[in-house]
Order: sequence, then C-alpha cells, then structure tokens
Amino acid sequence: MGESLFDKIWSLHRLAEDEGGKTLLYIDRVVVDDVRAPQVLKNLERRGLAIRRPDLAVVVMDHSVPSFPHLAAGSSAFIDAAREAARRHGLRLLDVGDAEQGISHVVAPEIGFVLPGATYLCVDSHSPTVGGMGALGLACGSSELEHVLATQAMWMRKPRQMRISLEGTLGIGVFAKDVILHLIGRLGLETARGVALEFSGSVVAAMPVEARLTLCNMAVELGVRTCLIAPDEKTFSWLAQRRLAPRGDLWTRARDDWRHLVSDPDVVFDIDLNFDCTALEPQITWGTSPAQVAAISGRVPTAAAQAGLDEASWQRSLGYIDLAPGAPLAGAKIDRVFIGSCTNARLSDLETAAQVLVGRKVADHVKAVVVPGSRAVARQAEQQGLGDVFRQAGFLWGEPGCSMCAGGGGEKVAAGERIVSTTNRNFENRQGAGVRTHLASPASAAAAAVMGQISDPRPLLRGR
Repeated sequence: MGESLFDKIWSLHRLAEDEGGKTLLYIDRVVVDDVRAPQVLKNLERRGLAIRRPDLAVVVMDHSVPSFPHLAAGSSAFIDAAREAARRHGLRLLDVGDAEQGISHVVAPEIGFVLPGATYLCVDSHSPTVGGMGALGLACGSSELEHVLATQAMWMRKPRQMRISLEGTLGIGVFAKDVILHLIGRLGLETARGVALEFSGSVVAAMPVEARLTLCNMAVELGVRTCLIAPDEKTFSWLAQRRLAPRGDLWTRARDDWRHLVSDPDVVFDIDLNFDCTALEPQITWGTSPAQVAAISGRVPTAAAQAGLDEASWQRSLGYIDLAPGAPLAGAKIDRVFIGSCTNARLSDLETAAQVLVGRKVADHVKAVVVPGSRAVARQAEQQGLGDVFRQAGFLWGEPGCSMCAGGGGEKVAAGERIVSTTNRNFENRQGAGVRTHLASPASAAAAAVMGQISDPRPLLRGR
C-alpha cells in the first residue's frame, strides 16, 4: 500500500518510538510568539536547560503589537519582556519595526523560514497554516514548547488520516475562505477531529499558494491535528523568491526532493471525501462558531435541528448574535469591518479587497480597519497603491500584527457591535465583550464596509 504525503514527512522525522505507541519527531523550525516567549524562556532558565538549536528558532512580535500605537496601553510589557528573553538566549527576533516582522504564520512561509517537508512548531492553534506550502505545522502547549526548545524533538501519537478532494471551479467572488467555511459548516467539528488532513483536487491545484495557506489555516476549525497540501510548481515558483530559500545547487536539489512530497496513487486514507465547489456561493457565519455558516444569500436557520444544534445551544447562539430565525443574512446592518489576521492578511487578500473598494467609500456609520499580515505585505501593498485605495475608501491602515483577531494590543470592538471579520474564530466575546462577529472573505468584508450591511461581493466585483 502506498504512502501519503503525511506518511512521508512523518517517516523522515521519526527518531524513536515508545512502548505506548508514541513517536519522537524531529522538529525543524520553532516559532515563539511574544506572549509566550517571556515565561517559556524563563522556565528553561529556571530548569537549567539550554536551547538546543537557537539557529532553528525565532521569536516573533505579533500578538501584543499595537496596530494603532495610541491604543497600546499594557502591551509594551509583553513586548519588552519578549525582547529581553530573546536577547538572553541568542534567538533571532522579528521585533517591532523589523523589516520582516509580522504574524507568525504569515512571516514563516513568507521569508522561507519554513520549507516543504519540514516540521514546524508554534504555541498557536493555527500552526497548520504552513501546510499550504507542504510543511507539517504542529501546535503545542507552553510546557511542550519548552521540551522542544531543549531537545529539538516532540513526542506525538500518529493520527488517523483524511483526504478532502475539492473539485470543479470557483466562481467570481468565491475564494478559499468561502470553501473552508462551507466545509466546516458541512462537516461540523467532529468528523475531522484529531486527523492529519490533506486537501487535493482541481480547486486546490488552481489556487495560488496564499489561498492554500488560508485553506489550511481554517482547517483547524474542523478540529484537525494538522493539514497538508502537496507542493507543486506553483509552490516552487513562490518559494524561489523567499529570502531564506536555498540557492544555486542547493535549490535544485531541494526542489527535486520536494517533488516527491505527494501522496502515492494507491494510498488509502481512513476518511476520503469529495466535494464539488462549482456551485459554491460566498459564505458568512451567522452564529458563534465557524460551523454556524450559510451562503451569503441565505438565511439564519429556522430551528435547532436545521442548524445541527441542541435547543439550548441554538437559543444561546441566536441570543448572542441577535438575529431572528429565518432572517436573511444579506442586509443585516453592521458597525465594523476588519480585514487582517493569519487567515486573510496576505498581499493577495488585500488585492482582492481593494478590487471591491477602488472608487468606492466605506458607509458613513461603519468603522473599517485593515491590518497587513507583515511589514513585507504592507510594503508591497503600498508600492502597488493598495494602501491608498484603502485609505481613500475610508479604512484605517494599521501596523502589522494579530490586531483585532482576539483583541491584542488594545484593539477591541465596542460591546454590542456587529463586525464582519476575515479572522478565523467568531466565538462569544473574542473580539470584545458582547461583540457579534461574522466571518467572511476579504471580498465579502470589503463589500460589507461599502454597503454598510452584510452583502454579496459578486455584484461589486463584476467587470473588475
């Protein structure tokens, strides 16, 4: 029987196995964010442990970095502590103002810190994002991170494997974010729980690398342990531009090796599903979970059973989001829009939103914010004139970081406000106490900003 892409990466990194069935995996790259760095590195010092490979780890300023410095009260303590901890341990620091600073899962692929076939670890649930370029992204807890920094290895039980083949073609105004939201709504939170998921199919093959990163980022909301997409010629062309990518003969050898990082034709997955995406519409969440989602032209479900919820959960979601059963989603008035996060803050995301915004204005009652995922994204966007498009439309342009995804750096939404957000989670109170979050693509978010209500982006994109 053949091997999957996951099998091949797993085998390349397997160091040992214990009697309980766990495998000791070698970890190629480690990212430590600004929130965890001070305590994790302090604990290593307290235990008398050195970092085994400082050259394979980096500290990234993202969660605490203020997108708008005047709102930064309290965030400087985390930043100062992370900065000092990185200095003491000789770790590379992507500091505030550094040309390569940004959100961990944006900058790691962007600079070539992580490469196809590599294992990548971070104390952040969305570490599988890097699977979009064929790397094995793993999330861990703080104590596990300490172990990995000291040993460059991690114990892990090999998960079941699942493949989702996405076939057909995506229509205008439909993007990777819509695809993954639809899948989360169809499959719920249990079907893929704990699996190593691989995406394949014609839709995936047609996606640019940045869209694949979005797909793998939000696959976490399916409950997966990790997520992968086989690298291909698009991946290699994209990687060739990265600062830390191999050069010369090393590049040729690496690329030849990466071409073997595909699942064998005769591999058998524990779960194997197919979805045709041709008729897919733009999607938006209506409740307090990414699984509570519908087409943007659709309506709030009319009953708990229709929503796949028990009565208590159904009533709680509707009560919090303040929408009536059967209400149309399009037309619901909004207060804010946020375009950013490790899900949708790359250059292509800003380009898509700008297509909707050019020559248009944000509705008078809407406060709209865009935060590029990295300084490199911000620079490129400014060079292309995208920053001007956003500002002229009425968006606030923030400094790179996690920003309003979870209210970092003081950026929270006012209680009771309704926001269309390109982030990955719409849990109760995530973006502020009582804030009602609707997850959507950058195009749908931009359309909502212009129209002042949840809106289908397709009419605003036609002819552009």
